Amino acid sequence: MKENMGNPLHLTSLNHISLVCRSVENSIDFYQNILGFIPVRRPCSFDFDGAWLFSYGIGIHLLQSEDPENMPKKREIDPKDNHISFQCESMTAVEKKLKEMGIDYVRRQVEEGGIYVDQLFFHDPDGFMIEICNCDNIPVIPLAGEMVRSCSRLNLQKMQHQQQIQIVRP
Repeated sequence: MKENMGNPLHLTSLNHISLVCRSVENSIDFYQNILGFIPVRRPCSFDFDGAWLFSYGIGIHLLQSEDPENMPKKREIDPKDNHISFQCESMTAVEKKLKEMGIDYVRRQVEEGGIYVDQLFFHDPDGFMIEICNCDNIPVIPLAGEMVRSCSRLNLQKMQHQQQIQIVRP
């Protein structure tokens, strides 16, 4: 088994995510007016179109696609797709605002030990998934000394079965 190396790369935080866009202007509008990001200065030495935005301690770097017409188009909102998630103050206020703005979304709820997390999923103009949640409801508990494993129902059933076998063995 590999030994836990702690922080081998000496990382300190998430700096930015970079997204390829059909239209940088449409994406600026979305990230600025829907999610509250602020456009910031981008180095002039770049030889391609794009924009940088910043808020909540992270940056979003938008890159103009060289072939916007052939970018894949996502229609279905699938919470299991790649996404970035933002914590919010009020799920009710977010849902109300998404409705007012006519943004299609999918609502989900996760339960862990009687604690509930509400999630709203929707797409940016290019189909990248955005999640808004109250994920801080669930405490972050390190698995110190425990093996990291998936929490699917199948794995949970296997773990419970293995625990029952261990209890029966003398």
